[in-house]
Amino acid sequence: MYLYIKALHIIFIVTWFSGMFYIVRLFIYNTEASEKTEPAKSILHDQYRIMIKRLWMGITWPSGILTLIFGSWMWYMLGALPGWLIIKLCFVLGLFCYHFSLQHIYTQQMKGVFRWSSQQLRIWNEVATIFLVAIVMLVSVKQNMSWAWGLLGLAGFVIILMSAIKIYRRLRENNGRK
Repeated sequence: MYLYIKALHIIFIVTWFSGMFYIVRLFIYNTEASEKTEPAKSILHDQYRIMIKRLWMGITWPSGILTLIFGSWMWYMLGALPGWLIIKLCFVLGLFCYHFSLQHIYTQQMKGVFRWSSQQLRIWNEVATIFLVAIVMLVSVKQNMSWAWGLLGLAGFVIILMSAIKIYRRLRENNGRK
């Protein structure tokens, strides 16, 4: 039974992350639609609101809840709390905080309030990537991971990721001038 629960847990992790990655892209497009002139602006906002609501309420939230249910069930079946799992659960707690921050942005955008720029949203979108890398690495190598190398690797990954965002922004700005 454990392996079936584990498989369901992994399936819902994948759909949850997919939802979190894509919802921020939709937030970006919805934010950028504000720069359009009418009637395109209203048409795009209406369409993005529908897409955002369906993704968030129909896929992302249910997947997050089912990830939590099946993960808790696995933990119960495991009957132990090894050190690596405590660290993973801290990352999962951070991931749920990130999820709730997306809920806040969702609520704002559904009201037509755009407090985040598209560039800020692009950066915020990568937070899920950082959690994904940290959790997968931790679960894959478990006790064999060195704390120092793990933190150093994660810091290096964050630096590379943020550098890539800056490079992408410059490329977009340069292409916009041509």
